[in-house]
Amino acid sequence: MDLSSWEGGLIVSCQAPAGDPLHDPAIMAAMARAAELGGAVGIRANGPEDIAAIRKAVGLPIIGIFKQKLEGFPVYITPTLAAARAVVEAGADIVAIDATPRRRPGGWTAPELIDAIHRELKVPVMADISTFAEGLAAARAGADLVATTLSGYTEESLTGAAPLQGPDLDLVRQLASSVSVPVICEGRVHSPADLVAALEAGAFAVVVGTAITRPQWITEQFVLASRQRKGGMGSEVREKEPVARNR
Repeated sequence: MDLSSWEGGLIVSCQAPAGDPLHDPAIMAAMARAAELGGAVGIRANGPEDIAAIRKAVGLPIIGIFKQKLEGFPVYITPTLAAARAVVEAGADIVAIDATPRRRPGGWTAPELIDAIHRELKVPVMADISTFAEGLAAARAGADLVATTLSGYTEESLTGAAPLQGPDLDLVRQLASSVSVPVICEGRVHSPADLVAALEAGAFAVVVGTAITRPQWITEQFVLASRQRKGGMGSEVREKEPVARNR
């Protein structure tokens, strides 16, 4: 698959978890169509139903994931070959997997899953990682793209560090100077300025989800700013359970 058209571009993550007002394949398809009309170069989507609906609505390449939270396993982004097959059959052009060394069903390792997807499904693999070492390992294992998706969301990436408020630009820089495959910046890209900073740090392309496709989160940012301006009233928003991000 030729990814040259993605260089310097925006990939929009169109996801809405169960319980979200937008949790509906038709709505995600409309969101993806709006992203395409806005100039996005690709879409990231979760689950066979959403992917199938989006495939009918847009001509952009789709990065497919299948989130499956299985008891006893921390890996939930496309944890098995069966999950990868389901998203490919639904219309995904690329499969993204959790490529960290954490436990996954069947005792598979990330390199084994990358190899199986290549051999059996014949599609590129995007490796979602959380640390520099994980990124290097994924590239050596044959991942076609390496993404910073999980940085700040695993124990390994949080050890000894303050929680990141924006994209992990240091990780982007490290990977971009060390691996031969495209590096995708994903995670906490909240503004056009964040996107530009990621590209300047060496990202091949940037994934943005929450800041584009999660109206509840976007609304909360404006409400928080309004209450903070009034003074001493911002705690109401801070104390709410945070909106899940589009990883």
